Amino acid sequence: MSATASTILVVEDDAIVRMLIVDVLEELEFKVLEADGSEQALEVLKDVNQHIDLMMTDVGLPIMDGRQLASEARILRPALPILFASGYAETIEVPADMHVIGKPFSIDQLRDKVKGIIGA
Repeated sequence: MSATASTILVVEDDAIVRMLIVDVLEELEFKVLEADGSEQALEVLKDVNQHIDLMMTDVGLPIMDGRQLASEARILRPALPILFASGYAETIEVPADMHVIGKPFSIDQLRDKVKGIIGA
């Protein structure tokens, strides 16, 4: 892995889906941090020593959904790029400076989307 690998925080409550996303991103040479939900994600986001280039979150999370998590994340890290993954991508409203990818997505779609956001 290159020293300049971008770091992506993946927030997904479905362990199998999360594992697949992580595998794909690692395959694409990204450094990946995992969270199984908003609480875990916020713990990572609060760690000032942890560099994060992108947060990719499922919209449908338990307790605090992806959009609420994104709002909290932006309070902690105002410039953090955020990518929502949603099975209802066509209908989801996201803030102008956030991004969305429809589920299911192909490896190529995910790669292109992530590289488009973080300019890797």
